[in-house]
Amino acid sequence: MATPPAVTRRPRLIVALTGATGIVYGVRLLQHLQRLGTVETHLLISAAGVLNLKVEMDLDRKAVEVLADVVHPVGDIGADIASGSFSTLGMVVAPCSMRSLAAIAHGFCDNLITRAADVCLKERRKLVLLPREAPLNLAHLRNMTAVTEMGGLIFPPLPAFYLRPSSIEAMVDASLARVLDHFGIEHDLGIEWAGVRSN
Repeated sequence: MATPPAVTRRPRLIVALTGATGIVYGVRLLQHLQRLGTVETHLLISAAGVLNLKVEMDLDRKAVEVLADVVHPVGDIGADIASGSFSTLGMVVAPCSMRSLAAIAHGFCDNLITRAADVCLKERRKLVLLPREAPLNLAHLRNMTAVTEMGGLIFPPLPAFYLRPSSIEAMVDASLARVLDHFGIEHDLGIEWAGVRSN
């Protein structure tokens, strides 16, 4: 009896957009992943994230949802990504609000964003948070420490001026190139420091 062919599928990545400023990071991440076509994206957008889409980019929810392969309502706590048996590369929260950070740090699985993040931590999958807040108070710093101690990666999307970015998009893409690198996702953003000779 012949062996059935192995089922091949693209690796999955969860992308969440929350209510911090910097919604462009999540949108451009989805645009790049859609263009590359190598990863199946699972999208979550919080209510505050939808508000930020309008305020910061003049976009509505539908304009962003079409960039993802699968869209999950934030309240659908029974979705497949809420289970550790659903295999993913991990999750990116871009941007990550201080509310979402606090909920993740303290294990408050009160919606699908925080539950999916909790699954990544318990299954030892990559969880990358792009927090956007300034200045940071002690609660923010302690929550970042807690997520780091649990295996998550705190990745503030700070501009790399040494790359001499020519636009906001270039600054955003420099951070996103690093994020994709952390997941081992090949990309063509072409942002790599070549070094400089110091005398």
